[in-house]
Amino acid sequence: MRQRHALIPTLREIPSDAEAASHKLMIRGGFIRPLAAGVYSYLPLGRKALRKLESIIREEMDRCGAQELLLPALQPAELWQQSGRHSLYGPELVRLRDRHDREFVLGPTHEEVVTALMRDSISSYRDLPMTLYQLQTKFRDERRPRFGLMRGREFLMKDAYSFDMDLGSLDRSYRAMYEAYHRIFTRCGLRFKAVEADAGAIGGEGETHEFMALAAIGEDTVVSCLSCSYAANLEKAEAQPIAGAATAASSAVPACESFPTPGLHTIDQLVGALNVKPEELIKTLVYVADGVPVAVAVRGDHEVNEVKLKQYLQAEAVSLADDDVIARAGGGPAGSIGPVGLSVKLLVDRDAARIASAIAGANKAERHLRFVVPGRDFPLNHTGDFRNVQEQDRCPRCGGELAFSRGIEIGHVFKLGTKYSDKLGLRLPDASGKPSPVIMGCYGIGVSRLLAAIVEQHHDERGIRWPAAVAPFHVHLVPVAAQDREQMKLAESLYERLSLIGVEVLLDDREERAGVKFKDADLIGIPIRIVIGKGAAAGLVEYKERDGDSSAELTADEAVERVMAALKAW
Repeated sequence: MRQRHALIPTLREIPSDAEAASHKLMIRGGFIRPLAAGVYSYLPLGRKALRKLESIIREEMDRCGAQELLLPALQPAELWQQSGRHSLYGPELVRLRDRHDREFVLGPTHEEVVTALMRDSISSYRDLPMTLYQLQTKFRDERRPRFGLMRGREFLMKDAYSFDMDLGSLDRSYRAMYEAYHRIFTRCGLRFKAVEADAGAIGGEGETHEFMALAAIGEDTVVSCLSCSYAANLEKAEAQPIAGAATAASSAVPACESFPTPGLHTIDQLVGALNVKPEELIKTLVYVADGVPVAVAVRGDHEVNEVKLKQYLQAEAVSLADDDVIARAGGGPAGSIGPVGLSVKLLVDRDAARIASAIAGANKAERHLRFVVPGRDFPLNHTGDFRNVQEQDRCPRCGGELAFSRGIEIGHVFKLGTKYSDKLGLRLPDASGKPSPVIMGCYGIGVSRLLAAIVEQHHDERGIRWPAAVAPFHVHLVPVAAQDREQMKLAESLYERLSLIGVEVLLDDREERAGVKFKDADLIGIPIRIVIGKGAAAGLVEYKERDGDSSAELTADEAVERVMAALKAW
């Protein structure tokens, strides 16, 4: 491609609303342009990079036996009502009505549609196992679109669905996709982790993993062990019970007593005023789970994990209660809620249950209780793991130290089980003739988000540094002066030679100053740059790789050989 007439509108100024490096650089480099909040146009450079990702994904999907199809983005709402997700998905689901007043949704995902398709398309267990996939635009009405392509309202996704008749076959389908994801992200040049995860709104009844690209801007917390391979996202992560904590004999602790705590409403305020440690306090919060109030007690230095709470209660929705609900539950005002005397179900985190003697809210304004003993002063009928892990907690597998890092979720694989096949009637007679629900798995990759994650890991202060496998071009030819006949003659010759052997080349034939060309080349980030300058008359060029700092003066023939060697190595 010749750059003179290419749509590559580079910018010098950083967009005012851009926070993430990928957002800034992809707009400045002329890869994307915003149309509305969370909605982007892909310019030619961005589309070429996206097509490289699509090609890698297709190759690996085909390699593991998946078949590509294309499902409608416009989906009848009754399918979502049958699955139970029409209300569960909430305001992120884009809903609309046609001229006949029939309700539709714009698909954020396609479990319902593909299940209905298979229900109407296969008739025997002998048709399975089968895995189908597509690359398609999805829609989610994000409350707060941010970070450019990382959290948009319209985005490109690869979603795949496996169909099996037994759990052993599902496990093989799941492992094939799990391994394919490792190959895809490795080929994209990413540093990533596969972590244990929660199924979220997709649901399911089995194993699930998220694939996290490690990056400081990531919105997810990755918890990993420094001594073994254990890794999970914060929602799912577990830790060993804290060593040394043990409930003392209640007879050794005085009866709990109320004392005034005017102006002390937070854990930090209590710690400072009472000269105690946060782990000697019990913090109690009241939630509403599917309309029913429930209280949760954790240590003062811990935070409630709402996903674990939701799973324990088998609830579809969990949210913090308002003041009226708290009052009806027997709780006091904010800052004074405690576990003693509440009239609702009380869940107690296992580490809070092991405190020998605690300070807790008295459920009265400006007062707390001291000498509170779990099991004596409040029940332990519902004790479990209800908290977020913390750094330096101990690994649940090996006892090693847990550490935190930030990650961008780029892929997610689920064992769905029969969640959708049961509700949508996907049943087949098994080998004995008995009708059985088909067992499903689903597997997603956020393709447009993947593009942003690559930029987050591959950039410097000058611009993007594309890995060769996903770069929009392999080589950027930069004649210093487009009006110099010798320079342009050599540039054209190299352009033809490289193009004929299958190298993708961008030729900067613009009549711009050299400084502008070099800044744009750094910003766009094509892996190899060949500069044609004063040495053109002698057939000499400057060869430089974007990922390094050194350059070399070579003959044109040597430059072509170096390009071919680099592409083979990549």
